[in-house]
Amino acid sequence: MNAALWTESFRIAFREMLRHRTRSILTMFGVIIGVGAIIAVVSISEGAKQRIQGQIANLGTNMIIVLPGTASDSGARGAAGSAPTLTLEDARAIERDCSAVAYCAPVARIVCQAVSELANWTVPVFGSTASYLSIRGWPVVSGRSLEPADDDTAAKVCVIGATTAEQLFGDLDPIGLRIRVKGTMIEIVGLLERKGQSPMGEDQDDTLVIPISTVFRQLAGGDRPHALVASAVHESQVELAMNQMRELLRQRHRLNENEPDDFAIKSIEEYARMAEATSNVMRTLLVSIAAISLLVGGIGIMNIMLVTVMERTREIGIRMAVGATRRMIMRQFMIESATLAGVGGLLGVVVGLLGSEAISRLTEWPAILSVSLLVGPMVFAVVIGLVFGLLPARRASRLSPVESLRHD
Repeated sequence: MNAALWTESFRIAFREMLRHRTRSILTMFGVIIGVGAIIAVVSISEGAKQRIQGQIANLGTNMIIVLPGTASDSGARGAAGSAPTLTLEDARAIERDCSAVAYCAPVARIVCQAVSELANWTVPVFGSTASYLSIRGWPVVSGRSLEPADDDTAAKVCVIGATTAEQLFGDLDPIGLRIRVKGTMIEIVGLLERKGQSPMGEDQDDTLVIPISTVFRQLAGGDRPHALVASAVHESQVELAMNQMRELLRQRHRLNENEPDDFAIKSIEEYARMAEATSNVMRTLLVSIAAISLLVGGIGIMNIMLVTVMERTREIGIRMAVGATRRMIMRQFMIESATLAGVGGLLGVVVGLLGSEAISRLTEWPAILSVSLLVGPMVFAVVIGLVFGLLPARRASRLSPVESLRHD
């Protein structure tokens, strides 16, 4: 087949589309919606996944979390965090004895009312050591960070998050100022860099970090941390660090081989994998729904092409009478079907781009676009057009020339 025949076939296809503009647009509607939905869903889900992964990475560098509990006690097995099985010495031992662990810090979390001379504010208070901010990769932008001596002496000092500082002091520099927490005057020695929201939607900058010894002696009582947080020396050694921590904690807690752990160890990587798996499932579900719209669009194309064959029966007879082969007739209608789907796919790409931008502005999630994302759905639409155009094309090619010429 030469180029002239193909060019003429496409010219006829576009002529028929323009002749029946309204019918063509309505026929393409399912394809437009399907392609647009796929592009919008995939681009936004990729953006959301990227943002969640960034938030998880923002929690800390190669971070590992140890929660107490999950031990069998009198026949009852508790969930993670349900039993105070961790100690301050456990954190020190992990940091000292586990070669794959860079830092380890105990954490106690309480929620308190913080009162300044200007305002009061309910804030999450994290009691920990100087290692906590290193694990979180959380520098101070003003003042100083916590120091080992602060915990050794139960110093009444804290570092403050940006949100909490704004709520308590407005535009004032909080360094050196004091707040009252549960009746105890605490001096602010450092202002933390902004981190933004956590993967759970919590404002990480709404916080106070106080030496854990101060929290136990002055604010909450007790001597058992709610969790331990640690960081591996390198991303490649996270698994090794977890194994070393598990072995050391079992030895320290005097657990026999047949006894289960009385703690639970999780890495941030595990949370990242869980978030990615959830995102992939949701994306697959939404793309499948959008693909159904494409299939409906293909059925619409097949229906209209069958009508077109009936309307142009006499034209088909004339073409056959002047020498057109059945293959030529079939090719013509296949091209027309694919053209309908292709133009619909192209319009769907435009709809998808506009939809991605609109959703991105509403949700504040970035829309991640790629050439494959834009081209793939459009190619799939053309394939749908070819598949569903096969039946009308075969019917057109099998018409009897004599009977076609008699058709009114």
